[in-house]
Amino acid sequence: MDATSQAGGATATAGSPVVGGQAGPADPLLPYLSADFPWYGLDDGWTGRRFLMQAGAGGTRAGAAGVDYGTLGHGDEPAKQYEPRDVRKFAVVVTVARRDSRRSADNTGTLEATSPSSAAWLAGSGLLAATWPGQLDRMLRQDWLDQQSTLAWDLADDLAGPGWSTLSLPVNGLPQAFRYRESEYGWVLAGEAPGVLLGAFGRGVSAYGIGFSTVPDLGCYARP
Repeated sequence: MDATSQAGGATATAGSPVVGGQAGPADPLLPYLSADFPWYGLDDGWTGRRFLMQAGAGGTRAGAAGVDYGTLGHGDEPAKQYEPRDVRKFAVVVTVARRDSRRSADNTGTLEATSPSSAAWLAGSGLLAATWPGQLDRMLRQDWLDQQSTLAWDLADDLAGPGWSTLSLPVNGLPQAFRYRESEYGWVLAGEAPGVLLGAFGRGVSAYGIGFSTVPDLGCYARP
């Protein structure tokens, strides 16, 4: 599994809108457009809202930091704080570049090659970050998040284990096998797609009814 995933890496967060259709310093599409791999989202079967989330840089290529993974959201945005009655419905697709082992961004160590476990970890930790269990204050929630993140890391590192089942879903119209698991907080899946590793997590949206496809125009995710 890629150690960048556990460390979190450096992230670029979507913020300002596109101005005049041109990429600028505040353009949330910029980190996505700089990636050297295709982005995946839900296919045309999804007719709801789409939005940018984060694109992350973890390693170095040709002496410069590169985008290694990113997330595209569908449905309701994850809550920033506890909601007494959480009725949000969302599915988030995680695209991870296929990377061989390489030097870390600070050049102090070596990162493992990415694998489906990398996608599983990013999806699992993403679901945890989007979840507010019970009426926990921020301090207690951080303890819970640390504990659950360790469990998610262990599960992601054992995709062939009993904690996962197999689920076949379409990718660009063709069936693809994914490793899948459910919990009281939502669902997580991970697998492979042409050119990338693919993960997803969701809540209130059935994983059994979704499909994935490459995104020809990221503009549909950047619009309000």
